[in-house]
Amino acid sequence: MLLDTPSLYFRAFFGVPDSIKAPDGSPVNAVRGLIDMIATLVRSHSPTALAATMDADWRPAFRVAAIPTYKAHRVAHGDTEQVPEALVPQIAVIEQLLDALGIARLESPGYEADDVIGTLTHQADGAVDIVTGDRDLFQLVDDAGPVRVLYTARGIRNLQIVDEAFVTAKYGIPGRGYADFATLRGDPSDGLPGVPGVGEKTAAALITRFGSLAALLEALDAGVTGGFPAGARSRLAAARDYLRAAPAVVEVASDCPLPATDLTLPAKPRDPDALVHLADRYGLDGPLNRLLETLGG
Repeated sequence: MLLDTPSLYFRAFFGVPDSIKAPDGSPVNAVRGLIDMIATLVRSHSPTALAATMDADWRPAFRVAAIPTYKAHRVAHGDTEQVPEALVPQIAVIEQLLDALGIARLESPGYEADDVIGTLTHQADGAVDIVTGDRDLFQLVDDAGPVRVLYTARGIRNLQIVDEAFVTAKYGIPGRGYADFATLRGDPSDGLPGVPGVGEKTAAALITRFGSLAALLEALDAGVTGGFPAGARSRLAAARDYLRAAPAVVEVASDCPLPATDLTLPAKPRDPDALVHLADRYGLDGPLNRLLETLGG
């Protein structure tokens, strides 16, 4: 099980009341929410291996070089991400708790959590569940793996199971075609413009007709005229530079450097003393005890 940790702690921050505070009055709603999420996931799905992936770089240089608008609307001061003030200190607490618990926490310099997930999925020998609220990771579903996404849009207790059949039913595209589809359609939440005039239905029709973005571009460059919805061919030709650059932004990496790490689900804390200190300092005895009971079981 691979956790898109930033996606989960943002969800926890906005989903758990900010009245949840540590004894010193500091906010811990995201921390507590994430602990409860992990306990629920482990209890419900019984993974044998677990990794909490992190953003070492939320806006990697290679993606910005390809598409300068990538996440540009989220930039705060300098090149830092706009993050709620009350969430910022909680991220460090989350990292300390994961380390004390012994839950593998992985990041890679110059890459996002999505890329770590993509790399671990590529390396995996067996079934993979990816827990995220980010549709970008739908591109990794693979029934042969099997690799599926446990999508959190409806909450941790009401996860949507995303496999190839789900992608086909939802978007009308081949089950493994989400990245190509997203490239054509664009994604305003990531500053990805897409092809002007090509919406979701046209993007789906193109990917279904040609099978992949690479095959579509090959047909475009070869002068093929059949199979293009009305007006789409000229729009694609005008967006050729974007379509050449966009895959570097949309496709998650499968080869980012990662340290050799044991992902085995811990049965007991790695650092009990540190965990007791964190539990006392931040008032987390209840949720941590529930998580420890789940891990031990």
